[in-house]
Amino acid sequence: MASHMDIDHDVPTILSVLRSEAPADLEGDFYTMEDFWERRLWHQLTDMLVSFFAKPESAPLRRRLYTQFVCSFEGKINQLKLVALGLAASATISDKTEALDFMNELAGKVDDPTSKDAYAYALIETARVKLQLGDLEGARSTIDSANGILEKFDTIDSVINAAFYSVSADYYKVKADFAAYYRSSLRYLACIKIEDLPIEAQRERAYDLSIAAFLGDSIYNFGELLLHPILESLVGTEYGWLRELLFAMNVGNLTAFDNLRPQLSAIPILANQAEFLRDKFCTMALIEAVFQRPVSDRTLSFQLIAKETKLSHDNVEFLVMRALNLGLIRGSIDQVGERVNITWLQPRVMTKDQVESMRQRLIQWDNSVNQLSSWMQTAGREVWAAEA
Repeated sequence: MASHMDIDHDVPTILSVLRSEAPADLEGDFYTMEDFWERRLWHQLTDMLVSFFAKPESAPLRRRLYTQFVCSFEGKINQLKLVALGLAASATISDKTEALDFMNELAGKVDDPTSKDAYAYALIETARVKLQLGDLEGARSTIDSANGILEKFDTIDSVINAAFYSVSADYYKVKADFAAYYRSSLRYLACIKIEDLPIEAQRERAYDLSIAAFLGDSIYNFGELLLHPILESLVGTEYGWLRELLFAMNVGNLTAFDNLRPQLSAIPILANQAEFLRDKFCTMALIEAVFQRPVSDRTLSFQLIAKETKLSHDNVEFLVMRALNLGLIRGSIDQVGERVNITWLQPRVMTKDQVESMRQRLIQWDNSVNQLSSWMQTAGREVWAAEA
């Protein structure tokens, strides 16, 4: 193996060879790299390399540029950016077993007390390759190792956070853990700019999030997803109806569910869970019925609940008990009087329509208070006049 001194001596030759193989519009970049390298301007060289590796046409050259050039000064540059350059090179390796070896070597290079964030980043991306190889157990272990490191940091670079939640979501997708996928995927989206995702990636993420929202057995709050622009990517596509169905489920619109139900056949995993979906719609219809009522009047009769949820009278109590067990509401059931007294409703991320509905209720409440105040003032004057 060549020493660093040998590599340094060969750098101009290495860059010259790669430059001769590069597309014409990239040739100038190699002269800039050599200039920065000769003047030991590591920061400028690193940023230039990051920019170069981001160009699609650089793909055939990345791996050799990384191993033959970047590795000659790897200890002199920001270790997080070193990992980023390594990842760009690794992405060009089609053989995933070979890519895993590459990532393990990269992680080993930054496994140092002074660069634990870079090490965690490398571990996260190593876990991604393990997932691609079908090694779920290995991926889970590596994700947990990275998480253990990240938990010790007060602040973490958004790039690392995004990578962590992205690979976690990928893991949960493979495991068909819909609720965990939903949470990890939304956290991933919170770490990135949506416009940085290609439109096809946006649509795939929106599709997967929709499926997770429908089938997650503990997901009953969809406001955060409904407000996210990721859903707009589905508009005008063959799965645009998923967005409509999500908005319908958020308010328990069973009529909309029945109208869109034939569309479920296009997605077998939803079609096979049609009854579960309807039960979820019924639960959301109950929650919406409670939400729409003033806090001072949240006693609902079985008859009203049956009407709002399109359930038979006999199934109302079971529905309420399920909502109680899920922690969506708190309260008590009066079996004799056939009433449900709701004392608490799970906080929700509200859509614009729900915010407007609440605003209108506050206006009504304010008007009622003003009317009461006016009545009391009038009554007080009448009492005063009578006593006088």
